[in-house]
Amino acid sequence: MKKIALLTLALITIVACKNNTKTENKSVTKEEKPFKELTEIPILDTGCYAYNKNGNNIKMEITKIDENVTGNLNIAYAEKDVNQGTFVGKLNGDKLIGTYTFNAEGKESSKEIAFLVKDNQLIEGYGELIENGTKFKDVNAIKYTSTMPLTKLDCDK
Repeated sequence: MKKIALLTLALITIVACKNNTKTENKSVTKEEKPFKELTEIPILDTGCYAYNKNGNNIKMEITKIDENVTGNLNIAYAEKDVNQGTFVGKLNGDKLIGTYTFNAEGKESSKEIAFLVKDNQLIEGYGELIENGTKFKDVNAIKYTSTMPLTKLDCDK
């Protein structure tokens, strides 16, 4: 009986040592690779975006990008009154949609505007508006077809 007990104890010890060795080998041979943090490349930068041709002069200076995108927007279309104001919007993927609050003809107004952000340009989008003309009926139906893209440039220009 003592022999069986000693034999069982010896087998348990051998098996336990082998399992322990395997665990040690696994932890020694397994190399931990440091986690590389994924950094998203911003699609939109702060700074100036402008268009100036054929008497049309549009300049948007994006001053802050966080939860909201904020900036100043001045629009002077050929032979029309100049609109100067602020823009506050949200960037969703490559679409920048927000509210342009501006002064024109001595009166403050606001309307929703949208831009497609592509290749350092802001391309204005057009779509059907609600009855009072201040918001898009469906932001998913906006067509980004402006022939006056605002191109990123130095703010001093």
